[in-house]
Amino acid sequence: MKIIDPYFDVLNLPDGAAVLTHIELAARTCYKSEDKITSDSAARLLRALLKSGHHSVFEHASASVRITCDRGISHEIVRHRLCAFSQESTRYANYAKEKFGQEITVINPFFWPVGSPAYQAWKVQMESAEAAYLNLIEGGASPQEARSVLPNSLKTEVVMTANLREWRHILKLRCAAASHPQIRQIMLPLLDRFHRAIPVIFDDLQREYQSDIEHFAATAPLGACS
Repeated sequence: MKIIDPYFDVLNLPDGAAVLTHIELAARTCYKSEDKITSDSAARLLRALLKSGHHSVFEHASASVRITCDRGISHEIVRHRLCAFSQESTRYANYAKEKFGQEITVINPFFWPVGSPAYQAWKVQMESAEAAYLNLIEGGASPQEARSVLPNSLKTEVVMTANLREWRHILKLRCAAASHPQIRQIMLPLLDRFHRAIPVIFDDLQREYQSDIEHFAATAPLGACS
């Protein structure tokens, strides 16, 4: 059994300056104010649109991210409506095969210190689930049948594409204190990554969650992200 920390890979993220110009052009179509476009007008306009609530213009650009997390968290992620999802399927992935190392991979529950009673209880159950799964496969069960014993902690990959307005909505919800700690473990550094790439559009969310981003960076392990 392999235990890993969650991580994400940014597959497609628009260039900051170019996307601001692109969205400005779309927005100024509404007001027929294209004549006011200058070399530095995009940021000012977009900040005003965010403040006024005219957010539909941010749907003109999108980003794609591959998120590696546990199955429990993935169930929350795929509930978001205005996205495209492609997820690793336990119906077809046979973890008894050599390509998977003939083992299952699970996501580390960072909120339990390694070696603590809670962590040890979790680890015992993961090992038991792995043994049951491999025994079922060896006994002739198909992957879609054997997956019945797989745990919520099982690692999964989800490729997620959404427009920037929807990403703002998702990050606003999933970075909040009420969200599950393991989804915040992913979404807080993802917000930081988006903000560094496209500053203006995510400035307000970055300010709102800055202290949480710093806290999670110091306390919640995350795999190498790009």
